[in-house]
Amino acid sequence: MKSFNIIRRISLLVLLCVTVNPSAFSCTNLIVGKKASTDGSVIVSYSCDSYGAFGSLQVIRGGKHAKGEMRPLYHYESNNYLGEIPQVAETYSVVGLMNECQLTIHETTFGGRDELCDTTETGLLDYGSLMSVTLERAKTARQAIEVMGKLVSEYGYGSSGESFSIADPNEVWVLEMVGKGPGRKGAVWVAVRVPDDCICAHANQSRIRRFPLKDKDNCIYSPDVISFAREKGYFSGRDEDFSFSEAYAPADFGALRYCEARVWSFFNRWAVEDMMPYLGYAKGEMPNNPMPFAVRPKKLLSVQDVKDMMRDHYEDTPLSVTNDLGMGPWEMPYRPTPLSFEVDGQKYFNERPISTQQTSHVYVSQMRSSLPAYIGGVVWFGNDDTNMVPLTPVYCCIDSAPECYDSKTADAFHFSFRSAYWVQNWVSNMVYLRYSVLFPELKAVRDRLESDYNSLQAETEKQALSMPEAEARKFLSAYTHRTAQAMLDEWNQLGQLLIVKYNDMAVKRTDSEGRFLQTPGGEPRSVLRPGYPDNYKHKIVGETGERYKIR
Repeated sequence: MKSFNIIRRISLLVLLCVTVNPSAFSCTNLIVGKKASTDGSVIVSYSCDSYGAFGSLQVIRGGKHAKGEMRPLYHYESNNYLGEIPQVAETYSVVGLMNECQLTIHETTFGGRDELCDTTETGLLDYGSLMSVTLERAKTARQAIEVMGKLVSEYGYGSSGESFSIADPNEVWVLEMVGKGPGRKGAVWVAVRVPDDCICAHANQSRIRRFPLKDKDNCIYSPDVISFAREKGYFSGRDEDFSFSEAYAPADFGALRYCEARVWSFFNRWAVEDMMPYLGYAKGEMPNNPMPFAVRPKKLLSVQDVKDMMRDHYEDTPLSVTNDLGMGPWEMPYRPTPLSFEVDGQKYFNERPISTQQTSHVYVSQMRSSLPAYIGGVVWFGNDDTNMVPLTPVYCCIDSAPECYDSKTADAFHFSFRSAYWVQNWVSNMVYLRYSVLFPELKAVRDRLESDYNSLQAETEKQALSMPEAEARKFLSAYTHRTAQAMLDEWNQLGQLLIVKYNDMAVKRTDSEGRFLQTPGGEPRSVLRPGYPDNYKHKIVGETGERYKIR
């Protein structure tokens, strides 16, 4: 193994263990079992919600490797070099967080007990490199669990507590892992299978409580997951009463209100079970009334249903962020961070819904056993908050990223009109502050594009099925690239339309076809000046009294 700067690595890990918490790296995974989906798909979503992160779609080519070859490791968030491990004889290609076998691994960070984050050189693998290496080496979810367990046992685990969604075309598991602390190589973990006819979710809080110790078909765990908790003084009861979450990630108010509330919103919209009795838990008021790990849906969910759920702001629930002063004059369902703030010595908080402006990129991964792997695996990808972008289909057989999603096209410090990350963030940031006025324009284009992608999917895959595999792979790769580029072109046009039509808080007039109205001489007709919405005018008058009254 190559030497590397241990002092720099220790400093990085200390920083991560301190800062990785539900309010910092707050991602959401929604899960749908194959018998809970409309077409037999296993569906898992993932939003990378990290301020400052530059979103791109990584494509790693698999292949055969020579004996003695080493596999370098880079930190998932900082891209800092961590070290290297021996390479295996053969690896699989990976697109985003899905490999060519349709194995998918997504994650959310729950943090857990601070003292269990390994801040020494014994914790070589961070959660991101653990995911990447596993995707290169495993074909199925069960194999992935085995690989992950062996990797952290041999090379150490250097992140805080993590929940992983691990899925293949036939089943999906949630694996929760936490380290053993400085100087103790390895991790304790438990993986529980989500029933095929259920939906599940995790959002930065550990969700596995009691688990079946003797059901090897549906539960796998490290041999010391309970004994280590006893050793550390986290648990002293009977084995059958052991709760992973309570031992390793006891929930505080933030874990419930910022994290479990997002799970509650998903369940509340889709579960056959009445979830209102758990509202107090989601609000942080009833911590002893936790939600079920998984629930049966009231109807089968489609991929589009999951995409739309990733756009949730607690609409039509008591947690809605569209009914108070924080939404501003134009009803923006977003709040600036940090999540908590202080006024006159009293601390307050903002709600944290699934959809957030801090998302750098999002996946809705679709895996299907009814199709060959190179057709069945689709990563529906977007380069910003899901609410503000269309997700385009990316087939798991592609051998290069579309230019607009490629990390080589731009970076966090340089804007480019060829980069979906920058174009979509440019448009979003125009829309946020005048949301109720501009968002309908964005939504119309977003929904039209996604409707087109959905309607084209069956015919596209039918054509691919009629071709030899090598030809089908090229066909689906070309389709992926073409669709992504066409989306970028539309989004550039949308951005230009918004600045032209809504410049300076006015609105240029258009006809029924959307064409700008002009004078005979070619100048714009008089613009509309809508001002504040009526409800906000009442708030202004209520606060200022007669100060602005015309006399």
